Amino acid sequence: MKDTIDYYFTRLGAFMRWSVFGVLTGLVAGGFAAIFALALSWAANYRTAHPMILFGLPLAGLAISGLYYHLGKKGDQGTNLVIESVRKKEDVPWYVAIRIFAATFLTHLFGGSAGREGAALQMGGSISSTIAQVLYTWKLDRTTVIMTGMAASFSALFGTPLAATVFAMEMVNVGEIYYSALVPCSFAAVVGMMVAKLMGVEPEGFDLPFVPELTPYNLIMVILLAALCAVVSVTFCVAMKRSHKFFHEPFWNHYAAVFTAGCILVILNLLVQTTDYMGAGMEVIANAIRGNVRPEAFLLKIIFTAITLGSCYKGGEIVPSFYIGATFGCLFGQIAGFSPSICAALGMVSVFCGVTNCPISSILIAAELFGFEGIYYFLICISVSYMLSGYYSLYSSQKIVYNKYTVHSEQEFK
Repeated sequence: MKDTIDYYFTRLGAFMRWSVFGVLTGLVAGGFAAIFALALSWAANYRTAHPMILFGLPLAGLAISGLYYHLGKKGDQGTNLVIESVRKKEDVPWYVAIRIFAATFLTHLFGGSAGREGAALQMGGSISSTIAQVLYTWKLDRTTVIMTGMAASFSALFGTPLAATVFAMEMVNVGEIYYSALVPCSFAAVVGMMVAKLMGVEPEGFDLPFVPELTPYNLIMVILLAALCAVVSVTFCVAMKRSHKFFHEPFWNHYAAVFTAGCILVILNLLVQTTDYMGAGMEVIANAIRGNVRPEAFLLKIIFTAITLGSCYKGGEIVPSFYIGATFGCLFGQIAGFSPSICAALGMVSVFCGVTNCPISSILIAAELFGFEGIYYFLICISVSYMLSGYYSLYSSQKIVYNKYTVHSEQEFK
C-alpha cells in the first residue's frame, strides 16, 4: 500500500512540475509570440503604405546576415536547430529568439516572401529552454521542454492549440509522437492562445462557403487533387533545398549572396507588378478560399519563397506552404469545375502535410481552421498527400522513423 501511495505522489509531483512549466511557458512564449505577431502586422501595414521600401531589401539582407554571423555560434540552421536540439536533448540558445525576431521583422518589413509560424517554433524553443535553465533544480527533460515552447508559440500565432500541441510532438521524428510531452504542450498551447488573444492577436479561421456532398465522384476528384498536391509539395521542398545550396556554395560570400538574392527579389516584384508575393500572404489565401486566384500564383510563390529563405532572409515556411496549397487547389477547382473554395482549403492543408510529414497535425489544423463539415474530404486528401509525397521535407533534420508504405522502420527498408 505504501509503495502505491509513494508511486502516486511521484506521478503527482511530475504532473505538477510539468503543468506549472507549461503554464509559465504559455505565458512567456505566448506573450513574446503575440508581440512578434503585432510587430509583423505593423511591418506589413507600413510596407503597404510605403511601397518604395522594397528597394531597401538588399540592404536589409546585409543587416540580417551580419546579425546571424555575429550573434551566436550556432550558425544558420533555422528550424533544423530546434529539431536537432530536441533529438539531442540540448538547450536552444537564448539568443535564437532575439535574432529570429529581428531577422523575420526585417524580412517582412522590406518585402521578403516568408511566413511567421516557422520562426515561432524557433522562438518558442529558445524561450522554453531559457525558462528551464532558470528552473534548473527541476531537472526537466530537454526534449519535452523545447516541444512545450514550440507548442506555445505556434498556438499563440495561429490560434490552433490542438494542432500546435500535436505538431510539436509529431514533427521531429515522423512516425513517432512524444506522448510524454502531452500535458505541458497542451497547457502551453492553450495558455499561449489565451495570452495572444488578450494582447489583440485573433485566431485564424476561414469560412467555407460551400461543401459538396460526399459522393464517389467527389472523392475521386479529391484523390486526384491530393496526388497533385503531393507533386507540388515535392517541388517546393526541392526548390527550397536547391536555392539554399546555391546561395551557400563556396564561391559565395554570405554578404554577396544575400545582397544578390535581395536584388533578384526586387526585380521579380517589379516584373509581376503586385505585392501578392511579399510577406506571408494571408489575404491571398483568404481570396483563394473564396474562389479567386491568379493561375501562376502557386508557382511564383514557390520561386519567391525559395529565393527568400534559401539565401539569408528569415521567416517561416509554414504559411508559404499554406499559400502554395490554397492557390494551387483553387486553380485545380476552377479547371476541374469542382468547388474552387473546398479545393483551396484541401490544397492548403495537403501541401502543408506533404512538406512537413505531419498528417495528424494537418487534420487538426483543417478542423480548427475550417470546422468539421468537410472533415472526410480533408481526411482523404491529407492521407493521400502524405503517402505520395514520399520522404521529402522542408526540414533536413527531420527523421523518417517508419516506412510510409509498410509497418517496418525506415532503417529496415533503406
